[in-house]
Amino acid sequence: MAGSTSMVGGMIRVDPVYTPAHLRGRGYAGAVTVEVSRAALTAGATDVVLFSDPANPTSNALYRRIGYVPVTDFAGYDFSYDAPEAG
Repeated sequence: MAGSTSMVGGMIRVDPVYTPAHLRGRGYAGAVTVEVSRAALTAGATDVVLFSDPANPTSNALYRRIGYVPVTDFAGYDFSYDAPEAG
């Protein structure tokens, strides 16, 4: 399974890409990712991007084989705020 976002500013993001565990290693993820990427370009996207887990060498190798190139790394932070108790 692979999907894509709506185009914004000429960019479409491929998301999500998923293959059930019992079907992995058969080329399904690569095939659907290629087709979703082609559809994005056909729709007029000037940039087609996807985010991947840098700790997953399997998906990263696949994305490179089909033409994606690493651009940058991102970090996510979750800040919590504990309000002081009234009193």
